[in-house]
Amino acid sequence: MSKGVWFVAEQREGALRKISFELASTARKLADALGGEEVCAVLLGGAGVEGLASQLGKYGVDKVFVGENAALEPYTTDAHASVAAKAVKENDPAILLLGASVQGKDLSARLAGKLATGLATDCTDVKIVDGRLLAIRPMYAGKCYGEVAIASNPQMATLRPNVFPAVEVAKAAQVVKFDSGLDPAKLRTKVAEVQKDAAGKVDLTEANVIVSGGRGMKGPENYVVIEELAAALGATVGASRAAVDAGWRPQSDQVGQTGKVVSPNLYIACGISGAIQHLAGMSSSKYIVAINKDPEAPIFQKADYGIVDDLFKVVPELTKEVK
Repeated sequence: MSKGVWFVAEQREGALRKISFELASTARKLADALGGEEVCAVLLGGAGVEGLASQLGKYGVDKVFVGENAALEPYTTDAHASVAAKAVKENDPAILLLGASVQGKDLSARLAGKLATGLATDCTDVKIVDGRLLAIRPMYAGKCYGEVAIASNPQMATLRPNVFPAVEVAKAAQVVKFDSGLDPAKLRTKVAEVQKDAAGKVDLTEANVIVSGGRGMKGPENYVVIEELAAALGATVGASRAAVDAGWRPQSDQVGQTGKVVSPNLYIACGISGAIQHLAGMSSSKYIVAINKDPEAPIFQKADYGIVDDLFKVVPELTKEVK
């Protein structure tokens, strides 16, 4: 009989990602709702990854299943999917959670295939109803929300980053090392090179504050205006699809349905009209501030605070105030 709530922890270069703690806390909440079932994490990586296990214990994890293999660092889909599937099949959990991050989206789809089970993606809420997982996720570019129940086990779901709180519930997490069973010679992919983005830049999906610019920025040279505000706020810079398509910002900065889905505490939209595809990527932000000289811009329907004026007048003044 399937028991326990599991999740796949996400780490990069020897450090756990914020989504891992959000997953741990959510798994603990679900396990308690099931009558205090066990919470287990799957932690994969190269030599020394076991040292991260104790951090997960702080968020209510009972056991951490550690798979160490040089071929698991850096991340590749086939290596991680193979090892994670092995751990899950051997232990038969009732629920399996992953992050709806770039890596989590990639891994969860492959895992669902290997485990022959259903998957609810990009969830903004999960709960236990009649002893089964009920996942809530936005649909049709955020126009409505669907409730998803999965008939098979493990019941899989990916959680949108920055939506679920990371709450400390101290546990002495037991480390269980398992044989990854990985033969590097059989892997079909390998990482040839890693090109890093700007040093110190927080990924959009994990940022607490984002300042985004759209078509109203008028050109790439003008992004310095919102970069200065972002620097003053300790924020990350984002962009609309129009700005990315115009070549003003890299695709990694794109927020929206075809870019990154973000949920910061504060989202400042500068010169962004608010097309439905963009709103789908940021509407779960806790507070939205819109700056646009068009009072009819759709972004104002979603904004908590709106400023109808020229962004090139308003943003520098905001920056001064923040400083």
